Amino acid sequence: MAHLGPGRRRIAVPVGLALTASLAFLPSVAASAAPLGNTAGTAAAAKPDTTGPKLSYVANLTTYASVKAAKKAVERAGGTVVTSYEQIGVVVAHSQNPDFAKQLRAQRGLFVSVGATRTAPLQTVATTEEGTTQRLSAADAAKAAASATDGQEPLEPNQWDLRAIRADQAHKINDGSRNVTVGVIDTGVDDTHPDLAPNFSKGQSANCVGGVADTTDGAWRPYPDGSDHGTHVAGTIAAARNGIGVAGVAPGVQVAAIKVSEPGTSLFFTEAVVCGFMFAAEKGIEVTNNSYYVDPWLYNCKADDDQKALVEALGRATKYAERKGVLSVASAGNSNHDLASNAILDDTSPDDGTPVPRTIDPHVCLDIPTQLPGVVTVSATGDKGFKAYYSSFGLGVVDVAAPGGDKWQVPATPDANGRVLSTVPGGGYGYKQGTSMAGPHVAGVAALLKSAHPKATPSQLQAMLKAQATKAACPEKVYDATGALVDATTCQSKWGQTGYYGYGVVDALKAVK
Repeated sequence: MAHLGPGRRRIAVPVGLALTASLAFLPSVAASAAPLGNTAGTAAAAKPDTTGPKLSYVANLTTYASVKAAKKAVERAGGTVVTSYEQIGVVVAHSQNPDFAKQLRAQRGLFVSVGATRTAPLQTVATTEEGTTQRLSAADAAKAAASATDGQEPLEPNQWDLRAIRADQAHKINDGSRNVTVGVIDTGVDDTHPDLAPNFSKGQSANCVGGVADTTDGAWRPYPDGSDHGTHVAGTIAAARNGIGVAGVAPGVQVAAIKVSEPGTSLFFTEAVVCGFMFAAEKGIEVTNNSYYVDPWLYNCKADDDQKALVEALGRATKYAERKGVLSVASAGNSNHDLASNAILDDTSPDDGTPVPRTIDPHVCLDIPTQLPGVVTVSATGDKGFKAYYSSFGLGVVDVAAPGGDKWQVPATPDANGRVLSTVPGGGYGYKQGTSMAGPHVAGVAALLKSAHPKATPSQLQAMLKAQATKAACPEKVYDATGALVDATTCQSKWGQTGYYGYGVVDALKAVK
């Protein structure tokens, strides 16, 4: 979650997604009047300051503003345009002018909101800890292979998660369609892995770091010093049934990689994630998996000008992707936060600099993309069916649940490991736990649904996910971070949902029937 954390690294109040929301910002005659003259003093005063740190910005245009006019305004304020998206009225720019955002915000006829996408200079490289991957040992691999039955992949006996959502039974009916692609917006995917290569779609893959899609062959792979997170996620979705390693939830669909994490980090900044959603929309991807939150803010408070702009840009991008037929799935987070409460302590933001503890209301300070409208929010469960001890939750916020792994919920598998086993770079396999691991199970089931119902819209697919989920009531007990069983006092139930599981745990078998 920007930290992938142990696994994700991670309903909402509507945000200003529609461009029509900017009608209130039409310029007045006085504001738009041009000066009668231009003295040397005026020209000198207009020269932008360039003494500040180089930062990245998103500028969100009003309904009637043109990208051409916005670009000129960016340049006058001392900025350089990196890219622009006319489809959604968003411009990405760099500037060293400390007043860059302030000067653009003053031009209300052009911009709804403008904000810095980070608090540290562009050249600063931060590091994050996503939790140690447990590599599959040769002994555990041998035990799994020895217990595999006909029709199983060699390591499938250790995949308790597939059985928890009946994906193993679904595979006997339908593995999914090659006409469906799931885009993994993440840290990159090793497409050379023998369990991923058969289903990998190079033509729908890119590196979006910096905000511009790079489709050079291999650009989507993890950095040499990067994370195995995206490769693990991809395997859960679509590892092939090819007699090698593990099986994915939807082993017949295609998987694409859209890399958005900064070099040497697991930080995901707005300009890269906007690029990711726009790329997915234009490349005909049907489902995206988003096992992260957008840095540097764990929660984005719209009362803050910068954070407001990030929510606006990302909301426009996800809504555009939805209109183009993309269903977005996102992890709820690994902080064990109640996203339906009125007060949460956020002591990790901003995570690209020095965090400043603050108490936020998650109804108005949003975890994105998790809490954006139209996005499927996923909580994590363990082998026993309980909510995973780390998983965030929230009545009316979580849509569905899926296996994310829990070291305290130990399965009766050859390896007796409660985490999720999947692919890692270099042709290997490893265990991870987190809502990052739950999200791809849902993305895989959504891909099976899309395979069975190719004309279904994103909203229809989301409705199917909820309707076909296995209902789960609030439990009496749940594991805490120490492994102790405690009263599940934080689980609420209403409207046929629970705060822990939403409408229930997704079901792959129902998806293919």
